[in-house]
Amino acid sequence: MQVIKRNWKLEIRNWKFSSSFVPLPSSLILSLILSPSFLIAQPSTVPAWKDPSIPVEERVQDLLSRLTLEEKCSQMLYNSPAIDRLGIPAYNWWSEALHGVARMGRATVFPQPIAMAATFDSALVFRVADAISDEARAKYNAALRIGNITQYGGLSFWSPNINIFRDPRWGRGMETWGEDPLLTGKLGVAFVRGMQGDDPRYLKTAACAKHFVVHSGPEKLRHEFNANPPVKDFRETYLPAFKRLVQEGHVESVMCAYNRTYDEPCCGSPYLLQEILRNEWGFQGHIVSDCWALTDFNQFHKVTANNQESAVKAILAGVDLNCGVAYRELLPAVKEGLITEADIDRNLAYLLKTRFRLGLFDPPGLNPWDSMPETVINCDKHKQVAREVAAKSLVLLKNNGVLPLRKDLHRYIVTGPLAADVNVLLGNYNGVPAEAVTILEGITSAVDPGSRISYHAGFLLTGEDTDNPRWTLFDVNNADATIIVMGINPLFEGEDGEALATTMGADKADIRMPDNQINYLRAHIKDHTKPVIAVITGGSPLDLSEVYDLVDALIFAWYPGEQGGAAVADVLFGETSPAGRLPVTFPKSVDQLPPFDDYSMIGRTYKYMKEEPMFPFGFGLSYTTFRYENLETGIREIKEGSGLQVACEITNEGDFPSDEVVQLYLSREDVPFRVPIYDLKGFRRIFLVPGESETVEFNLSHEDLMVVNEEGESVFIPGNMNVFVGGSLPDARSQDLGAGTGLEVVIKLRAQSSELRD
Repeated sequence: MQVIKRNWKLEIRNWKFSSSFVPLPSSLILSLILSPSFLIAQPSTVPAWKDPSIPVEERVQDLLSRLTLEEKCSQMLYNSPAIDRLGIPAYNWWSEALHGVARMGRATVFPQPIAMAATFDSALVFRVADAISDEARAKYNAALRIGNITQYGGLSFWSPNINIFRDPRWGRGMETWGEDPLLTGKLGVAFVRGMQGDDPRYLKTAACAKHFVVHSGPEKLRHEFNANPPVKDFRETYLPAFKRLVQEGHVESVMCAYNRTYDEPCCGSPYLLQEILRNEWGFQGHIVSDCWALTDFNQFHKVTANNQESAVKAILAGVDLNCGVAYRELLPAVKEGLITEADIDRNLAYLLKTRFRLGLFDPPGLNPWDSMPETVINCDKHKQVAREVAAKSLVLLKNNGVLPLRKDLHRYIVTGPLAADVNVLLGNYNGVPAEAVTILEGITSAVDPGSRISYHAGFLLTGEDTDNPRWTLFDVNNADATIIVMGINPLFEGEDGEALATTMGADKADIRMPDNQINYLRAHIKDHTKPVIAVITGGSPLDLSEVYDLVDALIFAWYPGEQGGAAVADVLFGETSPAGRLPVTFPKSVDQLPPFDDYSMIGRTYKYMKEEPMFPFGFGLSYTTFRYENLETGIREIKEGSGLQVACEITNEGDFPSDEVVQLYLSREDVPFRVPIYDLKGFRRIFLVPGESETVEFNLSHEDLMVVNEEGESVFIPGNMNVFVGGSLPDARSQDLGAGTGLEVVIKLRAQSSELRD
């Protein structure tokens, strides 16, 4: 009898014995079997790549050594096929989670990212992403249970979109976190951390920073345009959020963009993908192409002759995963000597590392999220988070004292087709909620049962219907309050080919409100004597100048997610004080903007726009007032190499409990090259009850005090620096619109060779 030690199990085999064999007592046989000296150690039969106790890098190399060249090439397509002989299942890398698990059925739909950006709340964004990744794991587990290996059903999510919203005409601006690199970067990092989890061994999901880089319209030209921004703007505006997600968020993936940047297709640029992303920033995750971006090389950019040349260019530049079909040409490219198997191994290793970190090759139960229950999907807790985020994202742009409304007024009128429109809740790249609370439903549910509420669409969403007799269906002066819901929905803006109501490839030709909506307001609302409140929906800045003049109160509601209607009602009726702040400048018209296809930042965003906007970046009103006092820096002169600590006391001196978004800006006037007019360097959202005070502190690093010169270098320039802390941008327009005041100090920056005075 032989006993073999194999995978911690004892296997007993029978020997063939001679006829002279004398049986031994069973007790003696058992003692021999259990004796350590009797056990014959054999090598483990489990390959290293299947052994969870081995470091991931070793497992990757072991698996690479077992794959044929054909199998390797097949795994670099987004719809990676199964490799049955090794027991490797099929995997589809393409999933979306912009503001909830998208395109995969039932899921909680949170507000659009531009709305979440208006919260200026990193901790809240983390909670959203944590909820999304819970639902993602639960849906993945459910899909495995029924054998549904499908696109949008995986764990690698191509979110967040951290492109800079540089021009309000861009249809995909609603997917972003606004126009400011710091705000975008900090909220993007919070989103990535919530998506990827904090387990030291496994990723909860794999997030993806996209689209790298200088990708912000026009949509119609995205497959062919060539962005050549000044290197200053490239380093100061377009790169910082990506750098922050790589170095602070440790994002697992980066998606290269369709367009060219500095003459090279982004997905074929060694400068972008190797010199900056991998060498300068130390990125260790995988790089994925935007979908069918590699075929753009030959079809639109005309830098290659065919898909094979495009595939070779992308592999050598560093693209590991192809969303598209060009990488079907990898195998013949190796056989023809255009690339080597070592090139394939180098790139594929990054992809395999991600699959190992997701736990896709490990036995069930080792991963802490393998047991995530299906009950978390669109659960009540997540619905409450969606409602909280939506309420915190709403921006109060005007209030002449009519808000908050009482819930027990005798008669309310709600008008406007968007009041009952689900599209304005869902935005784009969305899932499907079990319920969606429209603005009409939210208001109706909130008012007293004894109150009368009337609804009529009043006008078409677009069209020439001036002098429409239906406008006289009811008189706003017969109501105690009228709420008109206006604006646009995702039919007017979005990704190329998706926005059906635009002729500009999903961009907006201008930022004017639809003419018929303004005509309705002029004809039906202008002579009102009772309160009229306008709620505006949309994912981008609109010209609200005439609306502003005609109504008593104005709220910008964005695309507020499945609980958007409840959130609007919470703010209208004072359940919560509005504290959203604009994450993007609202110009008065496109006449104030540079050409859409100009990628310089001159004249753009709050940093470089010199004309007076309609609503500034960082602006938003409240139901209470805040007092800023005791701005302290501890020092008024700083030598090169040092940072700065800033503290300020904020007091709620009104009658309403409310959040406040505390914002810190720097400005310089004595620098010999172009620098921002104002530059956001810190923000904190705090909650104060009436009479309560809190001291908010900011720690600015030496790098925060530097400026970017025309060569794209961060440099320290001696001179005076203004430090401002307040609840809005410190410009005249914010004060004209009723924003609270803040405090400002001047700090002297000195070179290393200078002596500091006491």
